[in-house]
Amino acid sequence: MLITGIITLTLFLVFLGFYLTDPRRMINGFLFNLFFCSLLLFCGYVGFSSGNRILIIIALIPMVFLFFISTFGLFALGIGLFLNGRTLLKKESRRFSNSLALILGVFLLLLFLFQIISPERFLSPELRPLYAGISLIMVYFFLHITNFLTAYILYQFNKPKYNQDFIIVLGSGLINDKVPPLLASRINKAIEFYRKQAAANFPPILLFSGGQGVDENLPEAEAMQKYAVEKGIPPEHTLTETESVNTLQNMLYSKRVMDSIKGDKYNSIFTTNNFHLFRASLYAKMAGLKSQGIGSKTAFYYWPNAMIREYIAIVVMQRKRHIAVVVTILGGSILLTLMNVLFMKLV
Repeated sequence: MLITGIITLTLFLVFLGFYLTDPRRMINGFLFNLFFCSLLLFCGYVGFSSGNRILIIIALIPMVFLFFISTFGLFALGIGLFLNGRTLLKKESRRFSNSLALILGVFLLLLFLFQIISPERFLSPELRPLYAGISLIMVYFFLHITNFLTAYILYQFNKPKYNQDFIIVLGSGLINDKVPPLLASRINKAIEFYRKQAAANFPPILLFSGGQGVDENLPEAEAMQKYAVEKGIPPEHTLTETESVNTLQNMLYSKRVMDSIKGDKYNSIFTTNNFHLFRASLYAKMAGLKSQGIGSKTAFYYWPNAMIREYIAIVVMQRKRHIAVVVTILGGSILLTLMNVLFMKLV
């Protein structure tokens, strides 16, 4: 029991050290999940050995949840995503990017049916290593998704201090040269922080970041600035960055503006929607910014599809690592399959 407790405490301290040093890390999700699993084992061990019902319940509830997920989770999640995807397409435009939840829902339902059929029963023994390799790749991405979601949730608890010199407001596109609701929520979150800091300390500068799209008659940052001024923000407390066309450029070009004013001696944060918050923080880190982020709320029907997009983008950002893992697993399973085929022929 003592050893289990020491391991659990050590894992917690390691996670805490990584998270407090920089909450913008995927490894934070992995370390927290590792600590959480260790904590459940510790609670289960202590609970069953001492007869403590509270600890037993703490250990059993996640196990029951995992059992449900492993048996009916794919089906329930598939149905939920399918229905959510239909709702999103009804409320938003019928674009491919808005159909990701629907597509994933259909895929999960097919995968659930696939599991029921158990196609490995129909494979010859020498081909089973290939099937096992494909299954291992799916397990790898399942664990990666779990780590991503945990890191994403942990980052939502980030609370910047009211000592910021700049608040970077990330653009998301105009509609008919006007600020749409999604973008307005980002600006409103920045205005909320601005007013709280102004009351507690000093007013920060709102730095609106966004260039001009091919279908837009003015840079996005200027439309955002106009919206904020109409909401009561003094024009002298605003700046614009009008060249960026993606989140990484938002961070790079905003840093350039802030550096030109303050050198490298300033505090800054950024605002975006909560679903975009963690990935934006990774781009801020890539741009050399110490900025942490605060997120505005997103309509629930929009959130699942947006999170799927975010995860795909995270995978693309780390594509070299994932390609290496997939190639290694596939290469090993193909090699084992070939060895099995040759062995069967020799026999």
